[in-house]
Amino acid sequence: MEYLKELNPSQREAVVNTEGPALVIAGAGSGKTRVLTYRVAHLLVNGTPAHTILALTFTNRAANEMKERIIRIVGEATARYLWMGTFHSIFARILRMESQALGYPANYSIYDTQDSKNLIKEIIRELNLDEKVYKPAEVLGRISSAKNNLITAPMYAGDPRITETDLNRGRPWVAEIYKRYAARCFKAGAMDFDDLLVNTYILLRDFPEILRKYQDQFRYILVDEYQDTNYVQYAIVKKLGEKHKNVCVVGDDAQSIYSFRGARIENILHFKNDYPGYRLFKLEQNYRSTQNIVNVANSLIARNRDQIRKTIFSRNEPGEKITVVRTLTDTEEGFVVANAIQDIHYETKTPYSEFAILYRTNAQSRIFEETLRKKNIPYRVYGAVSFYQRKEIKDLLAYFRLVSNPADDEALKRVINYPARGIGKTTLDRLITLSNKHEIPVWKVITTGTINEAGLNRGITGKIEAFTGMIRSFMGKKQKAGAYELAMEIATETGILKELYHYDSPEEFSRYENLQELLNGIREFVEAAEKEGQPALLENYLENVSLLTDLDTEPAEEHNRVKIMTVHSAKGLEFDYVFIAGMEEDLFPSHMSVSTQRELEEERRLFYVALTRARKKVHISYAGTRFRWGTPSVCNPSRFITELDEQYIILPEDAGRPVSYTERPFLHEHRRPEPKTSRPLSNRSELTGKKWVRTKTPAPATGNFSRPDDIPPVKAGMLVEHPRFGKGEVQEVEGVPPDVKATVFFTDHGKKQLLLKFARLKIIG
Repeated sequence: MEYLKELNPSQREAVVNTEGPALVIAGAGSGKTRVLTYRVAHLLVNGTPAHTILALTFTNRAANEMKERIIRIVGEATARYLWMGTFHSIFARILRMESQALGYPANYSIYDTQDSKNLIKEIIRELNLDEKVYKPAEVLGRISSAKNNLITAPMYAGDPRITETDLNRGRPWVAEIYKRYAARCFKAGAMDFDDLLVNTYILLRDFPEILRKYQDQFRYILVDEYQDTNYVQYAIVKKLGEKHKNVCVVGDDAQSIYSFRGARIENILHFKNDYPGYRLFKLEQNYRSTQNIVNVANSLIARNRDQIRKTIFSRNEPGEKITVVRTLTDTEEGFVVANAIQDIHYETKTPYSEFAILYRTNAQSRIFEETLRKKNIPYRVYGAVSFYQRKEIKDLLAYFRLVSNPADDEALKRVINYPARGIGKTTLDRLITLSNKHEIPVWKVITTGTINEAGLNRGITGKIEAFTGMIRSFMGKKQKAGAYELAMEIATETGILKELYHYDSPEEFSRYENLQELLNGIREFVEAAEKEGQPALLENYLENVSLLTDLDTEPAEEHNRVKIMTVHSAKGLEFDYVFIAGMEEDLFPSHMSVSTQRELEEERRLFYVALTRARKKVHISYAGTRFRWGTPSVCNPSRFITELDEQYIILPEDAGRPVSYTERPFLHEHRRPEPKTSRPLSNRSELTGKKWVRTKTPAPATGNFSRPDDIPPVKAGMLVEHPRFGKGEVQEVEGVPPDVKATVFFTDHGKKQLLLKFARLKIIG
């Protein structure tokens, strides 16, 4: 057991104590993945059959890295049958085997977000609803939130509190949209990402024999990033672990930042209540960051009330102090960051891949893209269009999906007239109408006598027959031909490759290259699957690719680039140098997330995550003015800067240090500070000795308003509507323009205090 010598005492305790429930609280950079990996390896070394171990992660990359490490310890033969992967991929695998119990085919399709939005948009049009009121993305978000809380379409429609909330928000038809959406997915033999979780839970809940089967099989269950689990993930793990109770969860409550996706920090905070007699292991040594970074992050997160207390420490070198820089404008901030990256790159020979620019919102990326481009610094923006979301890729994948599952209406609608074959929108609309009338997939309409009801002429009918004949020929080969062989035939015979081969612009050539890259990826999938003795059919590839994330599919040529991304996207990553930009009040923390302590604590955890991504140095910046909605707005430094322990940071000499949030002053404009003009602040007396100058004229309003006069005349007793919180009643109004605040009681969200210049309130009564 040589591998145990690679662990510190705390890690070793968490690895070898495999029996019974266990909670491993792993601070940032403390070796969480190593503990999870070695715990699985330890089980295998001690004779536990691989197929009885279930390990759940949130990314394919994490699962693959863990499995590779395990194979190095125990060998491929021993590790081959591990059930290790993302929640969605593991549950998709279970559903492939058990889906018929729920009425789904084994070859069900998996709808991505765009497929779901397209279907919802179609339903909204059928109901003659206003798309400006029933925005597809917002409706899908509402449905997704319901599913994450195990609220099915019938439960949604039958809950008066939910329907009343929708009514108050002016969207009373959401329940009907949800009902039709669920029915259409079922008819098409399709599940969206949320369904993979919800249907797994329903399977275990409603079929005791299936539940017993998997409870008996999975003697040991391990969950990574447990603080990020939502209610349905929590419920599934609890059901599967009821028999053996060998449930080990690993995570860090201080890095719980995904509540907007349904993640519940309570799952990790209340683990002790769900599993009495559990053992708690704390991994408190940070191996990633310097002492200064760890100490400053500790000083920040200590302010959160809801947490499992731990003392994170580092035995690495002290390292550089955290630099805080204030620039005149957001544009200047972009140049300051770009200059710093270039200087460090040339001075230290650090590759660009070790630099990350992190920010709160995607909209902030533009300035950094422009400044890096002007300085010829290579970069990549995460959160932009994923490879698998590009049109040409989705077109070919839609053909694959249709061949695998002809009931997949979204796939059929996408390709029936691409490349163009004379089957226009009017024809397709008639086919869809018949599909809905008879409650059958469009494929059945066009391959049975039902098509006669469409009233199509012989020419159109002939074109449809040619299309169905081509698809049927592919379907006849799908169980015999390998994924690459069949994919190449589909790409060729459908005319997609020919369509893009005659390119007249660099953009069209790029689309052709993207298809080549997709086909190359299928070949690699086949080779890897054959090596592991796994099936390599087209439907196996489809399941694999439908569950990939953007970070899982980064091309090799993208590696040596500065990474630009939101802090949410940076979770789980690490870099030598991290630049946290836009640290301004109402931006970070967001003005939409400071109404309650719960929201503010999550914003603080988000900043904590940003700080702890760095190995060597953190650079924090904020702008004195920033353009918002075309208007320059005066910005104040984030309250979070004031919460950092001053002994670990350096501020510009001429800017002083921001005081507490409640006494926040207006800072004078000044030149961009050079590194030599900065110095550490040694004690609090230096701060209070500064002469602070308060602004005597109100700062320009931001958001939808550019002047104090533009702030809506909200008064106590008025009924208002907020784009996020819905309808509510104003209880109190206080302050002077432009910083007028209103206390509003919202039907579905309770009491909120809002700054009117940002709130976008609409007076409705």
